[in-house]
Amino acid sequence: MFQQLIEYFNSRRVLILGFGREGRSTYDVIRRNLPDKHIGIADRRDLDLNDENVTLHCGENYLDAMGDYDVIVKTPGMSFRDVTVPEGVEVTCQTDLFLRFSKCICVGITGTKGKTTTSTLIYEMVKQSGKTVSLIGNIGVPVLDNLAEGETEVAVIEMSSHQLEFTTASPHVAVMTNIYPEHLDHYNGFGGYVGAKLNILRHQTGCDYFICNAQQDFDKYHNFSAVESTVLKVFLDGSDEDAEIIEAAAANERLKGLHNRQNVCLAATAARCIGVSNEDILEAVRNFKGIENRMEPIGEYQGIKFYNDAIATIPHAVECAVEALGDVDTLIFGGMDRGIDYSGFVKYLEACKVKNLIGLPDTGINLCNILLERGCRKNIILAEDMEQAVDAAFRYTLPGKSCIMSPAASSYNVYKDFEHKGNHYKELVKSRG
Repeated sequence: MFQQLIEYFNSRRVLILGFGREGRSTYDVIRRNLPDKHIGIADRRDLDLNDENVTLHCGENYLDAMGDYDVIVKTPGMSFRDVTVPEGVEVTCQTDLFLRFSKCICVGITGTKGKTTTSTLIYEMVKQSGKTVSLIGNIGVPVLDNLAEGETEVAVIEMSSHQLEFTTASPHVAVMTNIYPEHLDHYNGFGGYVGAKLNILRHQTGCDYFICNAQQDFDKYHNFSAVESTVLKVFLDGSDEDAEIIEAAAANERLKGLHNRQNVCLAATAARCIGVSNEDILEAVRNFKGIENRMEPIGEYQGIKFYNDAIATIPHAVECAVEALGDVDTLIFGGMDRGIDYSGFVKYLEACKVKNLIGLPDTGINLCNILLERGCRKNIILAEDMEQAVDAAFRYTLPGKSCIMSPAASSYNVYKDFEHKGNHYKELVKSRG
């Protein structure tokens, strides 16, 4: 892969569009291997880069530079919803380049929720088998960073819809955990979001595998009769070989809930496709340590069990977490409004066993007001910020019960990202407790 990728960059006029984590990673790869190559970098922000072989395009009109280059390496988080790409210009991204040029076995995982848990499980299963493996992509490691240490036998790649939007190649094993409405502000509606996700299988061939959750009807999103690869629909109550694995997942405190058992079965199926034994799969499930911000136990304070579920940015994820824990007395929720339909979530909040509902700006406040207007008799608290929310949780949660912060919305109205929100919540709980 390495030499082919460098030749690809060397033979084209390259524009790095967006200079965040992935943009900087792309720049580093090019500069380490092509120190004298002239490239462009475009970003809405003002940049200060001491490199005479770089032309900076900054400010409001930064997109005007696209027509001056052959290939645009786009940052995933930048929406192209209203952007017209100049004729003859190729748009790509790190994920696309890795899939096109890598020689290792690529296992790609996407879905609205469950991506990180499923990706990490697959990584642990493959690692347990003795194969060399890397865990890269949307999990927080730009895929081209992997080049610094050389290619491994297997690359497990978590893929967001943004990273898949401009891919022209698919992984050998593709996993789709689920699809629910999200990131609608980035695409032209739900159809655009689904279309980006489906790029994970669109370029597969007859020797590849596509794995999906049989509990969700994926047929309405894609005509699978036209797919060349082998389609494997995973049933939670299916094969005998999964029974012991499901039992091990149920016994692991970090894999509570039906949704996590589904993630385990998806991961096991993917691992089998590349030759991992059931013994190694089982051992990885038993030893799984969980992931930060995903139903993460913070500890017990003043007799209350606190959990951080900051990754839960849609209602369905919140519902899964509450049902998995089983003893939630207090739910802290709310964040940035991205146009998600919350009507079903309102009904869930009314009907569920959670007694204390603490709403954060903006969506949490809005939903709490709707519940009050509907005459909901639960303890409904409107919190101006996380400090007030945590104080209320300590005041109202019964000892022996759980409090979970699970937003059902993104964090960008107040925080840099969901990790920032989760860390702030954990700090407040520990300092207050």
